[in-house]
Amino acid sequence: MNTVKLFALSACLLPSLSFAHNISLNKSVPSVSIEQYGEITYANDAAIYQTWNSEQLKGKVGVLQVIAGRSSAKAMNADLMSAITLEKFPESKYQTTTIINQDDSIWGTGGFVKSSAEESKKEFSWSSMVLDKNGKVATAWDLQAESSAIIVQDKKGNVLFVKEGKLTSDEIKQVISLIHAQL
Repeated sequence: MNTVKLFALSACLLPSLSFAHNISLNKSVPSVSIEQYGEITYANDAAIYQTWNSEQLKGKVGVLQVIAGRSSAKAMNADLMSAITLEKFPESKYQTTTIINQDDSIWGTGGFVKSSAEESKKEFSWSSMVLDKNGKVATAWDLQAESSAIIVQDKKGNVLFVKEGKLTSDEIKQVISLIHAQL
């Protein structure tokens, strides 16, 4: 095969390979820890960042939303987040965790992404909000750039559902049903 054909073939294959996450059903997500920024908490009305590790996801049924630090990625699965909020799942058994990849933001908007994450934590205090300055989660889990990934886990941390991109209305119903079935 000549070089031109080989290059053309590899160029066709690369996009499909670059969107293939490495998250498997019925297994935990690959282990990752975020030291730069990390989980946002509040004390005396001031945002505090603490190291976050994927092992913290065990113990409750959960939905992970991993999004690029872009408003388009946040909006992509806003319908699911609204549906989850309306369900009022018990905090003792359920946790939403949003991981924001600040490294995948439009140039010059990093400060806005950080302040937006802090405001979201204030508004949705019961949710876990994680700011990933260097995109360690997206790299460790091989996630698509400029997008949103939704992962549903049981209380042992096993993945029950995973999808990158916008969920359909049927997939939103499936996620809500999965959560109810696990509680």
